[in-house]
Amino acid sequence: MKECVFLAQRMSMHKAGFVNIVGNPNVGKSTLMNQLVGERISIATFKAQTTRHRIMGIVNTEDMQIVFSDTPGVLKPNYKLQESMLAFSESALADADVLLYVTDVVENPEKNMDFLEKVQKMTIPVLLLINKIDQSDQKTLGDLVEKWHTLLPKAEILPISALNKFGTEMLLKRIKELLPDSPPYFEKDQLTDKPARFFVSEIIREKILLYYDKEIPYSVEVSVESFKESAKRIDIRAIIYVERESQKGIIIGHQGYALKKVGTESRKSLERFFGKPIFLETYVKVDKDWRSSQRELDSFGYNPE
Repeated sequence: MKECVFLAQRMSMHKAGFVNIVGNPNVGKSTLMNQLVGERISIATFKAQTTRHRIMGIVNTEDMQIVFSDTPGVLKPNYKLQESMLAFSESALADADVLLYVTDVVENPEKNMDFLEKVQKMTIPVLLLINKIDQSDQKTLGDLVEKWHTLLPKAEILPISALNKFGTEMLLKRIKELLPDSPPYFEKDQLTDKPARFFVSEIIREKILLYYDKEIPYSVEVSVESFKESAKRIDIRAIIYVERESQKGIIIGHQGYALKKVGTESRKSLERFFGKPIFLETYVKVDKDWRSSQRELDSFGYNPE
């Protein structure tokens, strides 16, 4: 009987909740997510629209579980893929216990007011994070804080630099204070809600974002056709889909040099991620207008439901 009471008391002292990260493109949401989780869960590049999915990263201690969600940058959709990305961001408003709205020192606070108006109406705690403060001065930052106080009067405003880990410990402390009492939502040894194949496709896509210019990275999707893990290594076969034959030629490059570079750099990152040798095969296929096909988007996992 005493053991049951003790267990009940321990569970009542446990905190858990969903802390969802939203904001406009390229403000540092993925960098922040990786810093808070302590692992590289989300790919992060200098290009906007790097994040396409809603990705969970889970932080566990004995008496707490924080389920962070990284989301795509909020934008006005031009095609169905961007509609799905916006739906991921809006879904993060529906199930959050704490919302982290990330902005930075250069963007216009009134950008995407439609989304901001939805944030204004939220009754849960909202932490407004002004990121990249190392790129600003005291006066500019002070003016921004005043502006954001007007736009989100109920939000707590915290200046941070996610890249330089400035203010992130204070942020984590505040999140812990705001978490509701709850048993854990996931197993205590779980780090994310995504399978291994997802991280393979994301790491390959990250290299494409880094090595190709203009529209090419945004026309690409990566699908893992085969993932076979043995005790000694992992064998992976991945398909890089593009929308046009001309894009296929650019991805492959002269005598296959460009694709070989993507494959080599992806393999190195995958070996660091999985901690064992990787044998990676990459192929390029054309899937015409996949970004505007709901059927294709569903097959690639762009379904917020």
